Amino acid sequence: MNEKFVEVDSNRIRYIESGDSQNVLVLIHGLGASAERWEKVLPFFNKNFRVIIPDLIGFGLSDKPVIDYTVDFFVSFLEKFLKSLNIKSTYLIGSSLGGQICAEFTASHPNFIKKLVLVSPSGMMKQSTPALDAYIMAAMYPNFSNAKNAFEMMESSGDEADENIVNGFIERMKLPNAKLAFMSTILGLKNAEIISRKLEQIHTETMLIWGTNDPVIPINYSDEFIASIKDCRFFRIDNCGHTPYVQYPEIFAKKVLDFLDVGRQI
Repeated sequence: MNEKFVEVDSNRIRYIESGDSQNVLVLIHGLGASAERWEKVLPFFNKNFRVIIPDLIGFGLSDKPVIDYTVDFFVSFLEKFLKSLNIKSTYLIGSSLGGQICAEFTASHPNFIKKLVLVSPSGMMKQSTPALDAYIMAAMYPNFSNAKNAFEMMESSGDEADENIVNGFIERMKLPNAKLAFMSTILGLKNAEIISRKLEQIHTETMLIWGTNDPVIPINYSDEFIASIKDCRFFRIDNCGHTPYVQYPEIFAKKVLDFLDVGRQI
């Protein structure tokens, strides 16, 4: 993995890049996360793609300006980020908040995205869940106990949370303006319209992936995505929580690679 930085609207944005294929694959993380969230699937993808994984503005090691972190703001940021790297077309994967950003970006940039993968995306759910409440608590009061509890609830497997993931989250949430960006994003999501109409504008081939035991955004919210996106394939991963690419990276990567179908290297 190569850690790089680029400037977007005078903000320093950190991203990870791996692979040298002509096919570009961009991965967008969820609320409060960073590029490292995708590290378990990166080795499966970088043989066939030039993989680019940004820390979204406001998160990770990217700058965190004092601004309203709305979904529209993130969609605009993604466009500017891709243009700053001179990317004219790409395959796109987004998880949770990142899934909503990618869906709305694809709806408004129909010729930019070759294929789209959404992983338990936000955009339909308006009320909170106990797992999301625990995650918000961990972000506002980032200590080991709160963060460990939140990640174990989100995974819903009964296993102990990975200490590296927990500690990385704590470190990032203690950075200047990290809490402000996190809560502004939460409020921006609550204030945003449900995205059904925007999903109807997506004509790009799309795959939707959801863990059956997702306690953050329950799988029943998948119905609206399937009904609204014209060319949508659905894959459920049994006994899996909110981040299947962390819990079942091989299953996740195989299904995604089959869908993207660019001619695999082994």
